[in-house]
Amino acid sequence: MTRIIAGRAGGRALLTPAGSATRPTSDRVREAMFSSLESLVELPGAVVLDLYAGSGALGLETASRGASAVTCVEQDRGAARLITRNARTLALPAVSVACARVETWLRRPPRAPGFDLVLADPPYHLGEREVGMVLSLLPAHLAPGALVVVERSSRSPDPAWPPGWKAGKSKRYGQTCLHRAWPADRVCT
Repeated sequence: MTRIIAGRAGGRALLTPAGSATRPTSDRVREAMFSSLESLVELPGAVVLDLYAGSGALGLETASRGASAVTCVEQDRGAARLITRNARTLALPAVSVACARVETWLRRPPRAPGFDLVLADPPYHLGEREVGMVLSLLPAHLAPGALVVVERSSRSPDPAWPPGWKAGKSKRYGQTCLHRAWPADRVCT
């Protein structure tokens, strides 16, 4: 069972897509991810982008913890409907869902003021070239001082970050590895 870890919807269960290729981030990994994010991002009031949203667990978690706006991008129509349903059930009105391919959505004109935090959980089978291309489209969509976190298989190589970005320490949790990076305008450790 996937659930919200903390915040105003903490402990509440999420519906997840059945019988699909969606791989929700485990509660253990989400708990560790958000624990490390606490010192890097002020979630209350943050503008968040959840790419390859799947079940929406990452974006919904940020909304539960006070993000002011969360955009979940998911190409599977059923999964996108489920994210919308979860957001309604959990009374998280800050969450909006875009049913689109991530690459297509990122080619749209950027919104202002930009995203403070981007969480990307591409399917593990997606190649590094494709992931690198998505990362190269992100800078136009980011607010100053933004942070990007990418979840990959622990067997995958580190993401190819855009030129000028600084990569932080990667953290492994079993078969999952979390990578984080930020544009040069951010001071981070």
